[in-house]
Amino acid sequence: MNSREPFDDLEAELLALGDLLDVPSPPPSDVAAAVRARLEASQGEVPDPAHGPVSGPVRPHSPVPRRRRARWKVVTAVVLVVIAITAATPQGRAAVVRILRFAGIELRIGDAPPRAVTSATPLPYEHTVDQDGLKAEVKFQVRTPKALGEPERTTVSDRGRVVSMFWPGGVRLDQFDGGLDPVLFKKLGPPWPDYTKVGPYQAWWIPGAHPLGYLSRQDGTEIPLRQAGPTLIWQQDALNYRLEGVKTKEEAVRIAASLG
Repeated sequence: MNSREPFDDLEAELLALGDLLDVPSPPPSDVAAAVRARLEASQGEVPDPAHGPVSGPVRPHSPVPRRRRARWKVVTAVVLVVIAITAATPQGRAAVVRILRFAGIELRIGDAPPRAVTSATPLPYEHTVDQDGLKAEVKFQVRTPKALGEPERTTVSDRGRVVSMFWPGGVRLDQFDGGLDPVLFKKLGPPWPDYTKVGPYQAWWIPGAHPLGYLSRQDGTEIPLRQAGPTLIWQQDALNYRLEGVKTKEEAVRIAASLG
């Protein structure tokens, strides 16, 4: 019986990834050389855009199959290289409308701060639930940061697609099943997102206030939600997270790392 190699589908995945990225054209020769070097190294490492390649530890209890992890390792490498190189060049920042889709969120970075959202709109079908309702409506594993304790309130939105937890002081954690398909979008300008890590997981810290919106799964309709505060976004075991309302990157990473 024929078996598929781990990278049989890589070409198709990278071609699809091309639709998610907007980069300057034509790219400078030094950018092309840097991308080529990072991709050659990505078979054994995941690049850190700020400090160069870093080793990516294998998570022994991850539910993601080894073959799938191998493919996503390369795809993640491509995404991180492109955003790091593009955001670092003036021609890149001027040309970008969408940089990437990461952790179920579409980041749209421009050269100037975007217009603020002055009203607030809830997520589609958002409603408060108790623990029994949470288990009945949500198919993925819902986690709570130990550093924050039990939330004051929990909501479920869009028929079980998004779970949001709320704590005093405007702190909230949104979690949703995903991959590269976006659920939310953010319009960003200076200050730029800051690359970081939550344990072994890639993450981005968005330090300033910014417009947050929602993308309808059915037709891609954009729904402006509100002006969001500083936010940490990351993907962990095929689930997406955004932690909003924590004042510093260091504190946000500490809270995220306590996710139970």
